[in-house]
Amino acid sequence: MHWQTSRYQIDLSRPKVMGIVNVTPDSFSDGGRYASTGAAVQHCEKLVVDGAHILDIGGESSRPGTPPVPLEEELARVLPVLREVVALGIPISVDTYKPEVMREVLDLGADIINDIWALRQPGARDAISAHPACGVCLMHMHGEPQTMQRSPMEGDAVPQVRAFLEEATRTLREGGVDAARIAWDPGIGFGKTVEQNFALLARQQELVASGYPLVAGWSRKSSLGNVTGLPVNERLAPSLAAALLAVERGAQVVRVHDVKETIAALKVHSAMIATDPDNHRNSSS
Repeated sequence: MHWQTSRYQIDLSRPKVMGIVNVTPDSFSDGGRYASTGAAVQHCEKLVVDGAHILDIGGESSRPGTPPVPLEEELARVLPVLREVVALGIPISVDTYKPEVMREVLDLGADIINDIWALRQPGARDAISAHPACGVCLMHMHGEPQTMQRSPMEGDAVPQVRAFLEEATRTLREGGVDAARIAWDPGIGFGKTVEQNFALLARQQELVASGYPLVAGWSRKSSLGNVTGLPVNERLAPSLAAALLAVERGAQVVRVHDVKETIAALKVHSAMIATDPDNHRNSSS
């Protein structure tokens, strides 16, 4: 399986690690640490050295209750970083739901648009359809960031998430976007209960069966804190466990803060499956 993006055809025969770069003052896990252009670029360079296969740059926090960031402010955060890091030699994803940002970053050479709204904002699908080859990650979110955890979804999350992503994909395909450009993200923590999040992990194969690459974003999430009692800055171990479990269940990309440690964990996983290739789907680089 491959994921077609603007400049790269990403080989997903082995799981890939997407390193998170929050160019924001208020991210739930590292708010403010990389808010300046210089700090963000240095962090990107470090993640590449640590082994990241993809970088995901975001200029607006999506943590519950966060107010929207004005367009010009998001552009001022993201564009200077993107101009520097497109030369690092790996695919660059931009985490945004604003079509104006999508067009600007794609013009600058971004490879992937990672949209928590799954292109539901007016003009977003057109921005992707107008581009000849960019990758796109469609994420499921119940509600919106300001209110999603006050009124989480009800019932069995797995078929609801799959139906939502199937519909979002169908609409995008009708707009002329090739299937090879599309990946899915179940949206762990986005309007879901702790139990629903873990059901999405336990039954992840029901999403993988769609045939689209799955991006799993468990890193430092509150559900991990809920079951372990650990604060956000002490969630490395549960984040690694969740990443490995996601890969075991078919995720092709894991989106993480701790790239070096995740790469090391996946190397252990790869060494194991190299001795028993018939019983496991994935290996890591």
